[in-house]
Amino acid sequence: MNAADLGLPVDVPSTALFTDQYELTMLQAALRGGTASRRSVFEVFTRRLPPGRRYGVVAGTGRVLDAVENFRFDPAVLAFLREHGVVDEPTVEWLAGYRFRGDISGYPEGEVYFPGSPILRVEGSFAECVLLETVILSILNHDSAIAAAASRMSAAAGGRGLIEMGARRTHELAAVAASRAAYVGGFDSTSDLAAGFRYGIPTVGTSAHAFTLLHDTERDAFRAQVESLGRGTTLLVDTYDVAEAVRTAVEIAGTELGAVRIDSGDLLLVAHRVRQQLDELGAKDTRIVVTSDLDEYAIASLAAAPVDAYGVGTQLVTGSGHPTCSMVYKLVARAESADGRAPLVPVAKKSLGGKLSVGGRKWAARRQDAEGFAEAEVLGTGAVPPELAGRQLLVELVRGGEVVGREPLDAARDRHIRARNALPMSALQLSRGEPVIATEYL
Repeated sequence: MNAADLGLPVDVPSTALFTDQYELTMLQAALRGGTASRRSVFEVFTRRLPPGRRYGVVAGTGRVLDAVENFRFDPAVLAFLREHGVVDEPTVEWLAGYRFRGDISGYPEGEVYFPGSPILRVEGSFAECVLLETVILSILNHDSAIAAAASRMSAAAGGRGLIEMGARRTHELAAVAASRAAYVGGFDSTSDLAAGFRYGIPTVGTSAHAFTLLHDTERDAFRAQVESLGRGTTLLVDTYDVAEAVRTAVEIAGTELGAVRIDSGDLLLVAHRVRQQLDELGAKDTRIVVTSDLDEYAIASLAAAPVDAYGVGTQLVTGSGHPTCSMVYKLVARAESADGRAPLVPVAKKSLGGKLSVGGRKWAARRQDAEGFAEAEVLGTGAVPPELAGRQLLVELVRGGEVVGREPLDAARDRHIRARNALPMSALQLSRGEPVIATEYL
């Protein structure tokens, strides 16, 4: 249950200025030139995955829907545009009544994607669609990068618990979005209370080294924590001597101690020693949580260690080396004229340097092999082949300006696990490689 479910106020400021100025100057020129009302189709896609990645993860769709709903030019925003001469007065007057009244379809949140996949399709007049470019890309590029890193870490964890704890390593607002994206990608909980409040993500947290250092002895710190939080709490055992701390922890909390956390040292070696010590002390159900600059490779290296959960911060909220997905928002079709009945014609950028686009309003489907695993991402602009009709990927998100595709966050999280499990086994390899399935155009 989140803040909205509880009837609590949630801050939803206008998203209208989360944009680049040239969106508005293009609008002004199109209004003056008489092309602003032409029916248009924009698509969000990436030309390539980050180097070495084998699949991408769609995340941020729910936030995009919120951003579209709140894309309003209120009086303060309009006054800013006038004062700074961003656009002329006719354009300001047009923006005063702006509401997105078009249609949006896309890959559902949590789904995987590949180069060329039309992750989001935005349809309406050129004027209403072009304004949404920057905010849509800002959300999808960030959240999908975090979710992709989270997915790789989740696969490497092999079912062990994952805690997102990167709030102190990124912008305070980005931290909330990162927690949400990490949850979609397979993490179980977050340390960020704002993420728990806004999105209903389970929150966890006990104490840091500062709490131990505050007290005259480690024993005093452990006793205070257990008396306050109960025997099921997690005690941080690497402030001084780990073996002595574990012994003290069990003496104070008993064999019902919930967990110990290790935040430094050779985690593989220390985890084995701590597990042995806990078992010898009778605390066989006490879990071991490890933190300390983990990424998917470090998590994979601990597969043989007696670890029950991982806490991940910096590498997660920075996309584990790939903080963006390089998604773009391109016009792929537009009407021949401003007449609402005019047919759409494909358009595409034909520049040099690998920035080519494929024109036309596309459908997307994922072909499976005989065993039910994905074998190709198939895109087309014509009729959908009968054998792919039931495998189409885009779903309706916005119809006539009204959101119709909002869903619980857990639905996106569950979808991602199903989508990842339907990929070939090589998708889970952490070694560098090409996309696990090819993109085909019909």
